[in-house]
Amino acid sequence: MKKTILLSVSFLFFTLLSTAQIGPLRERFKEKKEQIKALKIAFITEELQLTPDEATKFWPVFNAFEDKQQEIRKQKIKAFLNRKDDRLDNLSEKDAATLLVQMESTEDELYQLKKKFISNLKGILPAVKILKLKRAEEEFSKKLLQQYRDRKIGR
Repeated sequence: MKKTILLSVSFLFFTLLSTAQIGPLRERFKEKKEQIKALKIAFITEELQLTPDEATKFWPVFNAFEDKQQEIRKQKIKAFLNRKDDRLDNLSEKDAATLLVQMESTEDELYQLKKKFISNLKGILPAVKILKLKRAEEEFSKKLLQQYRDRKIGR
């Protein structure tokens, strides 16, 4: 469910960025993205109670992971958007099978990236903090989504 929501939100943002009114919208999106990133860094730092030494080693690894994960997801969305026919009902069985293979490949690539990330973290953080990281990321996503819902309802 979370993956679907996050994928939908990402899809929406990338679709908006590809419209004719890119300039101001792209800048606003970039500012919001930076604000969210700063909030996430603060939230994770607080939740994990990182020591200065841990933080120095952790953040470059975490940021590289986030960037690579974003790149993979962006490619997935781009491949989906590049399809000529956006109606799944009109897909041939062969095209649908090809699309499924691409989706599986992307999911596998993300899984392998996560495994490597956790493996890298084992040399930086104790196991308990790695588990806390997972929980902190989930909590941050929940809070972010709740704020979005609250703002949407409040309009």
